[in-house]
Amino acid sequence: MTDFTRTRALFDLPQGITYLDGNSLGPLPTATADRVARTVTQEWGAQLISAWNTADWMAMPRALGDRIGRLIGAEPGQTVIGDTLSIKVFQALAAALHLNPGRRVILSDTGNFPTDLYMAEGLLKLLPDGFELRTVPPEDVAQNITEDIAVTLLTEVDYRTGRRHDMGALTRLAHDNGALTIWDLAHSAGAFPVHVAQGGADFAVGCTYKYLNAGPGAPAFIYVAPRHAEHAEPALAGWLGHKAPFAFDLNYIPGAGIERMRVGTPPVLQMAALEAALDVWEGVDLDALRARSLELADRLVAAVEASTDLALATPRDPAMRGSQVSFRHPQGYAIMQALIAAGVIGDFRAPDILRFGITPLYLSEGDIDHAAATLAQILDSRAWDRPEYRARKPVT
Repeated sequence: MTDFTRTRALFDLPQGITYLDGNSLGPLPTATADRVARTVTQEWGAQLISAWNTADWMAMPRALGDRIGRLIGAEPGQTVIGDTLSIKVFQALAAALHLNPGRRVILSDTGNFPTDLYMAEGLLKLLPDGFELRTVPPEDVAQNITEDIAVTLLTEVDYRTGRRHDMGALTRLAHDNGALTIWDLAHSAGAFPVHVAQGGADFAVGCTYKYLNAGPGAPAFIYVAPRHAEHAEPALAGWLGHKAPFAFDLNYIPGAGIERMRVGTPPVLQMAALEAALDVWEGVDLDALRARSLELADRLVAAVEASTDLALATPRDPAMRGSQVSFRHPQGYAIMQALIAAGVIGDFRAPDILRFGITPLYLSEGDIDHAAATLAQILDSRAWDRPEYRARKPVT
């Protein structure tokens, strides 16, 4: 059984703050600052350019990819990190369309994170006429997976409500209809057990700065199923995806397997932070993490519903939700700003969502109770009804 008291001690959490926003940006692991400093001084500073070899910088995207692969249920050697999540969505989508010629419809849902849809729209502008991005309500995805669909582009957990798609069932349905699947795991990786190989996913992408706690700007990852790895066309054919990048061949030859999904120079300092963050996961039982997450989420829902009139936006059925709890209120933004000012940090998503990440690695029952009590006090006293809490900040 995972000791969550032990894992909590592995984070540098500010005194007096209850942090329920790890679904947006994970907190700082205590080991990260020293690990990044060592990379700066002992590797970059002392070894200069030699560190690409002596410190294995060039090999880190695959090594870290495999460590993430274990958290998402991937086969060894099928996951690599680098670039941003938007870029990885673009790569996966272009590759999937190339693997499924003759079909021209991308199916997504209206709850998907906007950047995924932007990437799809941008890609389609570069393709011949006749390609289509089709979006439907999340609950209608299954009935819209038909024989004209080339690929489904779905985020497993809805970033607003926390509603969770059934990866296995939708992937089977897609394959039965001749479609491929891309799963965005931005709100899944590190939140609960994921099974991309067992579930039959064709591609999966995700970020590392949320539940994986690798810091702002941390690199994304991409998974490609073994059956596609030697045939996927990455579209963004960067030099590090070349079979022999230091041959400086003017003609692109894709690297072997997942290597072809590399694009630009690895972000070395961010990889150092990611390496330290992944150390936290050593010895963590993901099933225990999921069970604890559901316990804490249910505790928050019960406390908030008993003391406020907020409307629950997250599904009550545990099987249908990720690791966040969301509530609706017309004054959600101002309420959240007042809550943050009181030392309880969640976040707001338009138009009316107050969102709370449930992260058992460092959250306790006491944190949940304090957050619910503070929220109730703010609503009861209308402390949120002040001009400074209504003024919109650049990041919500």
